Amino acid sequence: MSDLRTEGKAGVAVLAIGGNSLIRDKEHQRVSDQFQVTRETCQHIASMVEGGWRVVVTHGNGPQVGFVLRRSELSMKELHPVPMDSAVADTQGSIGYMIQQSLDNEYRKRGLGQHALTIATQVLVDSNDPALQKPSKPIGSFMEAEEARKMADVEGWDVVEDAGRGWRRVVPSPEPVEIIERAGIRRLLSGNYTVVAVGGGGIPVVRNEQGMLSGIEAVIDKDKASALMARRIQADLLMISTAVEKVSLNFGTPEQKDLDKITLAEAKKFMKEGHFKPGSMLPKMQAVVDFLENGGKQAMITVPEKIEATLAGQAGTRIVLG
Repeated sequence: MSDLRTEGKAGVAVLAIGGNSLIRDKEHQRVSDQFQVTRETCQHIASMVEGGWRVVVTHGNGPQVGFVLRRSELSMKELHPVPMDSAVADTQGSIGYMIQQSLDNEYRKRGLGQHALTIATQVLVDSNDPALQKPSKPIGSFMEAEEARKMADVEGWDVVEDAGRGWRRVVPSPEPVEIIERAGIRRLLSGNYTVVAVGGGGIPVVRNEQGMLSGIEAVIDKDKASALMARRIQADLLMISTAVEKVSLNFGTPEQKDLDKITLAEAKKFMKEGHFKPGSMLPKMQAVVDFLENGGKQAMITVPEKIEATLAGQAGTRIVLG
């Protein structure tokens, strides 16, 4: 898709930003607070676009979908519950709105002639994926045992006791197989659009025997879906913007070693040695490996405020073939 392939020159990029990265702390969870962080992040994305990159922005939605579900739980005496696929769609719209408005404003300031557009993105999963039979991803708020039993009986939820802190609903987390709107995303990307897509890992859908789509009660890992997005549009770069600037070995110990540049082989070796924690850096490194093993050229991991410096080789961690 891109004709600019050499390192250091602009091309096509998938930039994944975390839903948690839009919330600085527990005192700054309001929509206005998230909007402010989004504006700051979009300044760096705009610099990336100004430098010649064509970008698909993906994002997490963990805290935000939790807010949607909590509101649903609190209003159940008056309103119907929000299905999981609809909750993901809701957050794709709300977070996408913040990103596209912030980018459009930044592009206007810079006179770039670019626009941002959010795509409600469905991601296909295999209806026979074993993960669908093993709900494991906690979502929503903590409940007392009695409330959990009621929701299990009335709504059919799977619930588990979570480390003595209460009960939570769990849903499956199947592997992403295909991005339904990929052709439209590619077409927009070839124009003057920055595309916001695959929010929250995408709206999880399956096909029936007639090929018809329907949503399911599940969540898809954002980083895995971002890697799939990068593969499908033949991106030059997968960049994951997260809470730490660099990938580290022995993270959080006196022996911590930050990594500036590693190869694919080294990344796989470090994963095998157990350096990366599930639910933290491990899914990001798995996404990087998946991208590089399937046609990708390079990947980067950094924090939002150092996107430009990472592209220049002055910050973050770069993962390359080899």
